[in-house]
Amino acid sequence: MKVMNTELKRTSVAFMLLVFLMSGLTANAKVKLPALFADHMVLQQQTKVAVWGWSEARATVEVSGSWNNESVSTKADKDGKWKLMLQTPEAGGPYQLSVSDGEVITLENVMIGEVWICSGQSNMEMPMKGFQGQPVKGSNMDILKSEDHTIRMITVPRNAQTTPQDNFEAKWKEADAAAVRNFSATGYYFGKLLNEMLDVPIGLIEVSWGGSCIQAWMSKETSTAFEDKEIPAPGDSILVENRTPTVLFNGMLNPVIAYGIKGCIWYQGETNYQEPDRYLELFPKMVKEWRNLWGIGDFPFYYAQIAPFDYSVFTPDEPLEKYNSAFLREAQLKAMDIIPNSGMAVLMDVGEETNIHPMRKKEGGERLALWALAKTYGFRDFSYQSPGYYAIEIKGSQVIVSFKNVANGLTTFGKELMGFEIAGENKVFYPATAFLRSKSVILSSPRVEKPVAVRYCFKDYAFGNLFATDGLPVSSFRSDDW
Repeated sequence: MKVMNTELKRTSVAFMLLVFLMSGLTANAKVKLPALFADHMVLQQQTKVAVWGWSEARATVEVSGSWNNESVSTKADKDGKWKLMLQTPEAGGPYQLSVSDGEVITLENVMIGEVWICSGQSNMEMPMKGFQGQPVKGSNMDILKSEDHTIRMITVPRNAQTTPQDNFEAKWKEADAAAVRNFSATGYYFGKLLNEMLDVPIGLIEVSWGGSCIQAWMSKETSTAFEDKEIPAPGDSILVENRTPTVLFNGMLNPVIAYGIKGCIWYQGETNYQEPDRYLELFPKMVKEWRNLWGIGDFPFYYAQIAPFDYSVFTPDEPLEKYNSAFLREAQLKAMDIIPNSGMAVLMDVGEETNIHPMRKKEGGERLALWALAKTYGFRDFSYQSPGYYAIEIKGSQVIVSFKNVANGLTTFGKELMGFEIAGENKVFYPATAFLRSKSVILSSPRVEKPVAVRYCFKDYAFGNLFATDGLPVSSFRSDDW
């Protein structure tokens, strides 16, 4: 009897161990989703969006949305990876999204609407609450009034990697004071205006790192064409995490690529202010690469021109001309003619001489939204594009500067027009007296008898007070190529 009891115990233990192992296998086989696919997410409306994840090798995975209860299926590959395309309806919600490989995961409170990437460096990363000792003007009241279940946000955490990553740890959050105060101010103001005007849910995905150079946001495949900065090999140590080629693309952008989006907003360039010519080469290539990887055509790409700031505080012993960030602003201005379906928000009126993070983030976010509302969503009868330099005409000792995109004229809102300089053949610029006409500016200087060139606010820091009548500022510019 004692032997039988012992044998029975052994059998029981063996059975329990088998059940435990089988339950472990079942748990491991359960379908898994990346952080982007979770409760409170926003899917891009009226298109086929990619849904992907991991499961048991060769398992059949089914995905369905409660908006039509129709399922789409695919088989995982030998490594358990799977991906499929799901048709979305017009904006609305909340819905459920179900994913199953035999065991069902149900995502709750899913909205259908417009999804945008918000990327760049610190001026995109700067949260609504501001940085310590560096405020976002007016944000406290906007945070207080921010609760809105139709605006959803997710922030990809900082992560520099030498190999492409496929996931991150973060959660989608509905807009409320707690979520909004920690989210990108530029991104929030952009999304808030879209939400107000379109009356649809808005999803914002922040992918930014302060101080990052543009090279960090490009893949190895694209970066190999540029030899000025060394690309780390897999497993290499990363000396400067936000300024090393490819590492933010690998760690932060790659996990987001292919998620269904409408477009992207970008606020970056301060770190590259010393290499404007290279930036003009890199920036269009980066945009082209992102678009190719998403595979949804030339999606809208709107970006902020960097604001004026005295960069000499970083390099006080260097010649000012060498580090004049106006050349980087010029590169960004030229990029609009190179990058299809793009637009640039001018910020000449919000810069701060001693603070690289302007407090007036609302202007930047909303000016980016104006581009989207006009060019992407078809709103009409309002202004969205800043006036641009067109040509100069020399008449004796005077220069007449003409502009484009000034249908309703130019203004300084009653202030003295500042920031213009003219030069003769000796290439020495002197401050100019400026007379504002309806759609042009007349310049002269007693020190320049025969002017040949004009510059406007073409300095590291200058306050631009020339606007279109609608309030959009004119970018810094120059007529020369010296």
